[in-house]
Amino acid sequence: MKHLLSAADLSRDETLSILDTARQMHEIQQRDVKKLPALRGRTVVNLFFEDSTRTRSSFEIAGKWLSADVINVSAKGSSVSKGESLRDTVLTVGAMGVDGMIIRHHASGAPLQVSQWVDASVINAGDGMHEHPTQALLDAYTMRERLGDLAGKHVAIVGDLTHSRVVRSNLMLLRTLGAQVTLVAPPTLMPSGITTWAGSDGFAVTYDLDATLPQVDALMMLRVQRERMSGGFFPTPREYTVGFGLTRDRLRTLPDHAVICHPGPMNRGLEIAADAADEGRSVILDQVSAGVAVRMSVLYHLLAGGES
Repeated sequence: MKHLLSAADLSRDETLSILDTARQMHEIQQRDVKKLPALRGRTVVNLFFEDSTRTRSSFEIAGKWLSADVINVSAKGSSVSKGESLRDTVLTVGAMGVDGMIIRHHASGAPLQVSQWVDASVINAGDGMHEHPTQALLDAYTMRERLGDLAGKHVAIVGDLTHSRVVRSNLMLLRTLGAQVTLVAPPTLMPSGITTWAGSDGFAVTYDLDATLPQVDALMMLRVQRERMSGGFFPTPREYTVGFGLTRDRLRTLPDHAVICHPGPMNRGLEIAADAADEGRSVILDQVSAGVAVRMSVLYHLLAGGES
């Protein structure tokens, strides 16, 4: 595996290998000295053309803990702000001899295009409303640590599906791992043609959150991405919360063993109540912690070349 552009790139065996290695990487986070020599001599560039805090930080930490040289490049303050094209930017960076490029871009398909221009390994760190495969891996890792093997487990993904890149990657990866997935959203935020995504089997679609909650093993609430909305997708925030928010009342209908996930950042009081975000079944901070370990594992699989 040279690139990670889509969750669809991963077979079940490859996914489990990344998750198992991530567990070992996670143990390093508990050490006083958080360093492995696996990527010594390798150079990784974070090319972020969209703002990001947790994803870029976790990739940077992951690279440094594996002893790679890590360089951060953002659109602001680079030649991109002077009008340089994406192609010229990545060719320039690639010509410096980097081994890995981690790309976040507002255009869907940008990492795939970059992978065809450069020799370096390319990792998709989020492209438009398309995919975010490492987020799906860390979500799966977190659920697996709490629930065990995800085969046969029921995962509901709830909220702004239309503008989410997380839902596409999660749907594909969870199906690869054998989970049953139910997508829940108001009709205005349910993508058209959703039943054709990656085939039409292995997942269900519903508008009824209350009927879904008692059946799930894991509940993933998605952020309402108001910055991507050009029109009124729901009448008022209050109506959205009443219909599709994880409220204090809905918490009582969630099975005791079920876990609550959110890829963040959260709109507390809109898609998720503070009580739900902070209660014992919430694994939201576990997801953040797992992000470093999973990205260490991905970098190791792509760049270490099988070295021990």
